[in-house]
Amino acid sequence: MEQRRVYGKSQWYHETQARNQAADVLPLVPEAAHVADRFLLDLTLPEQVSDECQPWLHLSSKIAVHLFPNDVTVTRLNTFSAYDRLSTALTVAQVFGVQRLCNHYAARLAPLPGPDSSRESNHRLAQITQYARQLAGSPSVICSASRQQLDAVGLSVPDIVLMAQIVGFVGYQARVMAAGQALLGLPVRWLPGMPVQDEAPASLFETQTQDWKSDLAAIENHNFSNLQLNALLPLLAWDNLLLKLEIDLLDALNAEPDYTTLVAVLNARINGSASCFWQHAQDESLLLAIQEGENALQTWGQNNPAALAVIQAVQLLTKAPDRFSAAQFTPLIDNNRSPAQAFTLLALSGINGWLNRLKIGLGEALPVT
Repeated sequence: MEQRRVYGKSQWYHETQARNQAADVLPLVPEAAHVADRFLLDLTLPEQVSDECQPWLHLSSKIAVHLFPNDVTVTRLNTFSAYDRLSTALTVAQVFGVQRLCNHYAARLAPLPGPDSSRESNHRLAQITQYARQLAGSPSVICSASRQQLDAVGLSVPDIVLMAQIVGFVGYQARVMAAGQALLGLPVRWLPGMPVQDEAPASLFETQTQDWKSDLAAIENHNFSNLQLNALLPLLAWDNLLLKLEIDLLDALNAEPDYTTLVAVLNARINGSASCFWQHAQDESLLLAIQEGENALQTWGQNNPAALAVIQAVQLLTKAPDRFSAAQFTPLIDNNRSPAQAFTLLALSGINGWLNRLKIGLGEALPVT
């Protein structure tokens, strides 16, 4: 009798419906699971760049280990298992199309037992996957109803917050990975055809917003202080260690002050975070150009080659990290910026995308009253 070959979770594209498989299932690149650095995934940067960026790279690696430990204890309040975490990470990695990330999370996910085959478990996993895919690739579509759907399948507030953290972190990781591979002249993707993220609708930014409000239960007692995370602090305090690492990471990346505001506003406009957009709004002419669209923004930057290089790099890295290359990285260096400074600036863009998705995924901006 001809032996039937079972593929299970070995395919690169992750399906939402899982099943338990008695036989061992191997990913396409099994060695991708075994890396010394779970953030850069053993991507070897030039020594000078690695040394200068070590503070924020080290913190990023600590966050990766914290979010994706080998073993996770599931409780009534924290139902997100190791499988849920890695399944969500793989979904996000697929949205951004960075092959090295896809290989890593697929390799770590493959040997784990999936949830049972009940209708409830399948529905829960489908909702998790849909939410992660939308928050990663089309963040502006997320709303209160999206969070209510997660609640309906049994996710707790800490679960929803953790999921938003995972989506944001893997998006940040994808962009740092893309920037690092562009620095080395390496291709980011191996498979063509990943869609480019559309800019959020301009209507989201027609009315100035400053306040932000969540419809999720928060922890009010926290001792941290950070302007960029201020409104989110009570929610993120469900995981104090992760919150502390995030604050330290933000401080480390903000040590590169040039074009910080430009990068933050660009990211917020593309991703659809009105709260983040108006938080960083300063230059009126820049805001008008960003609100009017990409062509107006390119015109705004014509008289400032350094700013134009930042605009073009951040736009592509935000919309399609899998297409980012040396063609966008090199102009940053050509405008009096060292490779380490350019790399850090792009990492700052990545963490802004993380903050955008936290604000969008966990609450809504409120108009100025």
